[in-house]
Amino acid sequence: MTDKFNKDDEKLYRAILQETKQSLQHGPSEEEQRKIIKTGKNNARLTNILISLAIILLILPVLTLTTFMYYGFGKADRLIDVAAYTVYVTEPNISLKPMEIEDEIGLFSMHVLFDVYKRIGKEDYKAGDYDILFSLNQPDFPKKNDYLDRPWPEIPSKETERLLHPAAPIPFSVDEEWNKLNGLPDGTVAELYLSLSDLLGPDEVRHFMPEDVEVRWLAVDTGLEAEQQDEEGLSLTPIGYPAQIDSTTWSPFNGREKSNQEVFLDLIHTLKKNEDVAVKIARAKSLALKERIAYLEKNDIKIYGAVVTGPTPELRKLKDKKEIRAMKVGEVKLWN
Repeated sequence: MTDKFNKDDEKLYRAILQETKQSLQHGPSEEEQRKIIKTGKNNARLTNILISLAIILLILPVLTLTTFMYYGFGKADRLIDVAAYTVYVTEPNISLKPMEIEDEIGLFSMHVLFDVYKRIGKEDYKAGDYDILFSLNQPDFPKKNDYLDRPWPEIPSKETERLLHPAAPIPFSVDEEWNKLNGLPDGTVAELYLSLSDLLGPDEVRHFMPEDVEVRWLAVDTGLEAEQQDEEGLSLTPIGYPAQIDSTTWSPFNGREKSNQEVFLDLIHTLKKNEDVAVKIARAKSLALKERIAYLEKNDIKIYGAVVTGPTPELRKLKDKKEIRAMKVGEVKLWN
């Protein structure tokens, strides 16, 4: 009987062994195993990508909100004001409309966009537009589009200056400029850059102008204009202020509380606190506001140059004025 059980056990064992071999033989092939492994890797990679995207999508709104908070509480307004004040003070006969200044806030950045205008005759013409990118509070050099026939050079130098101190050399032929003005048709209006023979008070400049000639901008003597450079030898451009009241409500030169002269002094003090920003926006790569403000605090405001506009026949009457040392023709338009 024992032998019978042993034989039965052996048969059972052999059956189980045979079944196991068959199951092993019918398992995944090597190629199928590689596909399974590849699919697992792809699924893991996709899972990682989706997790990363989810994290980014969660972080992006937080960073955007942080940027808005950074430019909030008056910082964006301050940077916009500095940009506008720089244009008023450093660009002769250029104005802007503060209510039309746009700002676009991005990730840790802000674009400030605005148009600028130039008065020629009785009309304001679009002179160009600015696009200033601020990375946090640091501006890049502005992207500008000029629409003028005679734009100011972007890199200022003594040779390209149009408004000159009485002690500064004249880098152009004054006779040629008067001949150019005489050659213009009578049916035109023009813009002239006048350099004075002596330093005058603001009211004295208006006093010798023909009746139909409008003084638009006054270049202020700050003690550095004779040399036309700062202590480090960097070229300086004129600084000054509009001669006329700007009726635009939001203009700093609206004449409601202070004179244009007082507003000018306020603006250069504001620019001094943000001089690194103002220098990037201005054509001049040095404003030397510390030295200029110190000079103006000890001396009355005196004018050495002016930008005027009017009908060409009226402008020709300035030729014999002893107060004028040099003249440069600016923009010219048909009389509207």
